[in-house]
Amino acid sequence: MSGSVVDNTVSSGNSSAAIPTDISGQILDLDEDDDLEVFSKDTTLTDGSSFNASMQTSPASMINQYKFEEDADTKDIFVTVDNPESHVTAIETYITYRVMTKTTRSEFDSSEFEVRRRYQDFLWLKGRLEEAHPTLIVHPLPEKFVVKGMVERFNEDFIETRRRALHRFLNKIAEHPIFSSSEDFKIFLTAASGELTSHKKQGPGFLSRMGDTVKAVAAAVRGVRNRPQEFTEMQEYVEAFSQKISSLDKVTQRIVREQKEYLEELKECGPTYALWSQSEEELAEPLKNVAGCVDRCCKETEEQVKNLSDQLIPVLHEYVLCADTLKAVLRRRDNIQADFEAKTEALATKKADRDTMRDDLDKAEDRLEWANNALKSDWTRWQKVMRTDLRSAFVDTAERNVSYYEKCLAVWESFLHSQRTDAEGNGKVDFS
Repeated sequence: MSGSVVDNTVSSGNSSAAIPTDISGQILDLDEDDDLEVFSKDTTLTDGSSFNASMQTSPASMINQYKFEEDADTKDIFVTVDNPESHVTAIETYITYRVMTKTTRSEFDSSEFEVRRRYQDFLWLKGRLEEAHPTLIVHPLPEKFVVKGMVERFNEDFIETRRRALHRFLNKIAEHPIFSSSEDFKIFLTAASGELTSHKKQGPGFLSRMGDTVKAVAAAVRGVRNRPQEFTEMQEYVEAFSQKISSLDKVTQRIVREQKEYLEELKECGPTYALWSQSEEELAEPLKNVAGCVDRCCKETEEQVKNLSDQLIPVLHEYVLCADTLKAVLRRRDNIQADFEAKTEALATKKADRDTMRDDLDKAEDRLEWANNALKSDWTRWQKVMRTDLRSAFVDTAERNVSYYEKCLAVWESFLHSQRTDAEGNGKVDFS
């Protein structure tokens, strides 16, 4: 496979305008649907019919295939998403990101690769992984956000937010024991733009996808009659998790909005105290000190708001979208079981075609067993990753909160100490 091996210098075409990388997280004003996302809820497949026929489906091979072992010391592929560039053509405006890969894997032609990808390429990779592994959990992509009438205005903060999300998406894929070995992932990381475009056209055609969708709708209408208890418990867990994480996400965003409003009002206090000090000779020094304390607290509060916006909110929102992904995975598993149940019923009513139907039934049973084993194994892996991510985010937020309040406390204690010292020296006021 041909790919762009990284060079010591990075060049960009004449039609591309480089965007600085030191930008920090909000919203992009664009009018092109394929390239306007911060996390995608509606890109997951809703059916379970896309099954990789080349996969081994005997119970023993399935169990062996889905042994998930995670060891940071054995990580052999590292991916970085950076250097966003805007591209303007006669028909569209879009953004590409540099994807740099370093690996020691023998199946790669080189140890380093550098390619440029746009959002729809990430979307294609996610769809292909879901298609090949309908009951494995693919990390969510940034969702769509479109502002009409703002075609050529690029908000740098939003681009940076999306870049971080895309970087995290690829690294989650790279850390996954199954996805990281996918041929589609390898092609995404290494293929030149033309080669990737050619490969993307090799997927199932429109009629095939329509057929799969019709089957999925039929399975959803038919429903599952005897879902195993463990998957019912998974579904209940996901519903509860979704409600809790969504509520926490909304509350945290509201807190940040209120802190921003508080910060704006706090910024007005410092100049007010400073102005007041000019007309009060006796209180001039204390008022100036208060103004200084307020200004220092403003800086700490600004840092606190930035930390919440950059560190905690993205993780919470990411797992809001993970909950939607899990719901889609469970629906796909149910569709596979519904297909198996339908074939079982058909076999019972068609005695003449019993032999043919028996073969189909065996395949459907193997497929269901594969789907169940895959989901159970990936479920355990996902829960471990989720708890690690959220615990890290909460601990980091707690530490930053402690630091923030300690700094503000130190500012005001310093002010009180200075006032006590002045008062004791002048013998005017007793602060005890």
